[in-house]
Amino acid sequence: MSSTFYDRACPNASTIIRTSIRRAISRERRMAASLIRPHFHDCFVQGCDASILLDQTDTIQSEKTAFPNVNSVRVYEVIEVAKREVERVCPGVVSCTDIVTLAARDISVVVIKLILSEQHVGGPSWNVRLGRRDSTTASRSQANTDFPSPSAGLDTLISAFANKGLSARDMVALSGAHTIGQAQCFLFRNRINNNGTDIDAHFASIRRR
Repeated sequence: MSSTFYDRACPNASTIIRTSIRRAISRERRMAASLIRPHFHDCFVQGCDASILLDQTDTIQSEKTAFPNVNSVRVYEVIEVAKREVERVCPGVVSCTDIVTLAARDISVVVIKLILSEQHVGGPSWNVRLGRRDSTTASRSQANTDFPSPSAGLDTLISAFANKGLSARDMVALSGAHTIGQAQCFLFRNRINNNGTDIDAHFASIRRR
């Protein structure tokens, strides 16, 4: 795997994907947070292999219908559009999993600029190693069992991430990536209304408004 994997076979792949993703966000800004999520959900099950994109068939139990993904990962069409645009230029070259990975990287860099209209603000960028291959299998059962519940406690969360080779620091970074979007109130209402939690009091008071 290398950041230059497609330099000869499809040198404009990254630019095509980035342009397609930005176009999707310009139409719906909430899509930014949604585009980070599938990369995390894909890699947490069977590794980063685009298995989350596979549809239900007689031989595939699609991860799309797993409880953590139902009504949660809303960006399949955006990824498919990016894939079609790449395919028009470089058919059969760029994997779906690399598209999902590049999309997550590009979103983390541009999202704050787009939402706040501050061209000098944005997340850090990094070189993405490319060359992943797409899976031909999916695991709905693993998607249902491996993801921690939104109401899970700290020890459970740390353990779930440790099972994937991720540290507590990794867990905080990946969880924090979701804060650019919106959360359903019922998932955290009990914590912001409970004075016994360790949530910052000022932050909790803002959330209660």
